[in-house]
Amino acid sequence: MLHPDEAVRQAIRCVFERFAELGSARRVWLWLRGEGLSFPAQYNNYGNEIRWGTPTYTAIHGILTNPVYAGAYVYGKSRHERVLDEAGKIKKRSRKLPQSQWAVLIHEHHEGYIDRATYEANQARLGTNIRPRAHQPGGAVREGAALLQGIATCGHCGRKLRTQYPGRNARPGYYCAGENVVNGRGVHCLNIGGMQIDQAVADSLLEALKPAALEAALQATQQLESDHHAALAQWRMTVERVRYEAQRAERRYRAVDAENRLVARGLEAEWELRLSELEQAQTELARKRQLRPHTLSPEERQRIGALGADLKRVWAAPTTTDRDKKELLRTLLEEVIITVQRDEWRAHLTLRWRGGMISEIDVHLPRLNPARIHTDEDTVELVRRLAAHYPDGLIAGILNRQGRKTVRGERFSANQVGSLRRYRDIARFEPPAEPPKGELVTIAGAADILQVAPSTIHRWLAEGLIAGEQLTPGAPWRIRITDELRARFVEEPPEGYVAMLEATLLLGVSRQTVLQRVKRGELDAVHVIRGRRKGIRIRIIDDQPDLFTQKS
Repeated sequence: MLHPDEAVRQAIRCVFERFAELGSARRVWLWLRGEGLSFPAQYNNYGNEIRWGTPTYTAIHGILTNPVYAGAYVYGKSRHERVLDEAGKIKKRSRKLPQSQWAVLIHEHHEGYIDRATYEANQARLGTNIRPRAHQPGGAVREGAALLQGIATCGHCGRKLRTQYPGRNARPGYYCAGENVVNGRGVHCLNIGGMQIDQAVADSLLEALKPAALEAALQATQQLESDHHAALAQWRMTVERVRYEAQRAERRYRAVDAENRLVARGLEAEWELRLSELEQAQTELARKRQLRPHTLSPEERQRIGALGADLKRVWAAPTTTDRDKKELLRTLLEEVIITVQRDEWRAHLTLRWRGGMISEIDVHLPRLNPARIHTDEDTVELVRRLAAHYPDGLIAGILNRQGRKTVRGERFSANQVGSLRRYRDIARFEPPAEPPKGELVTIAGAADILQVAPSTIHRWLAEGLIAGEQLTPGAPWRIRITDELRARFVEEPPEGYVAMLEATLLLGVSRQTVLQRVKRGELDAVHVIRGRRKGIRIRIIDDQPDLFTQKS
């Protein structure tokens, strides 16, 4: 049975009307709050007390899902059970039952605000707004630019496609959560940009809507007026209800004995409160009337009708939001299956329309154009050498210490080095399965092992007496400790080894020439690490031929 209060009836009807337009309980709730409308709430089981206040999502959702408002009598929607918990204690719980298990369900029991078919359609629509299960299409329409959000499916594995907005421009894209192993790395089963895909689906939708273009345009012009009239009607009833409350408070105040000042003061305060609420409601009603949308003239309707013949302009208009486009797409489309064929640079789309019709589209994907700006080849070659020995983070540090910049003038980061590697097909650093002979240590570590000062290691590196690994200036030196290197650092000089000054005198050359001959392997050298005579020693071999030497 409908509520006897006309304002309550109108508020409930407004919920169903807005839901038919907006398609979401949350959006209906936001619309009511945006219009500043109050909403009735019943505070006892007998319905004697109705209080008006700010609408809540729970109240809106409860009205949309309760079959009582569709004229049905229902009993037994929940079941009370007693269960034993892990500790053996008896606990009570209440479980909501599906409609098939309700004890009593009588349709058309009383007059309702909507009919049974509308109620069932609303439940189906609310069900599609719930977050879908894994790999299943559906879900409420979101604000993002990806038009196929919730209805796109992978044509390779059948999973629901997820949306993404990568890059600086945050362009929409779709990818499949399934992964395949390629070259030892997980790669998405499908990963494709959404610009060409969305445009192809939108073109197919607009082509299908051409016969109804004029009607759709006229309905769009009337929708704004309808929304305003609905809000205005609610505010008129609010003013009427508040005026009645103020008049009733006045009657109660005038009926009280003037000598009973305790009661009189309370009734006077209530009367003043009701008058204040009436003034606020009248002010808001006047403001809403001033915001009334402009009524279209016959000439304007004719221009709108001409615009309806070109839906592409309406679709691309800035006032058409992504949410509006998605709502229209879901009205006609159930699913879009995307299959990407990279070797042919195309995507195959299968559109499954509501009603069972299926259409197919082939979308040519853009080939990768060469980048207009490139990292200089010197840096690329350096990264190629460093990648064989260092991870991306350390490479970025080396490049920054050398003062190198990216093509956009930024400092290198690990992600940027990784992107450069992948674009240039440079393999990432992988530790060797079998390390080479000898331990690879830093200069400080080598100094500790060889029992010399780090400056000695630096000097021998600078003079070329020992080998160090440094792929580029700025990279850390690394020394490989081998048995041969250990043998060159001794506590006592072996026989036949002389100091550097004596070696220069015996050979008749400069110190730099002696070091160059050691570097080329023509002379042997050791470093004495203890005693007063510590330092470098050179082995002199007198193998220079003289006039009396005969060659065989």
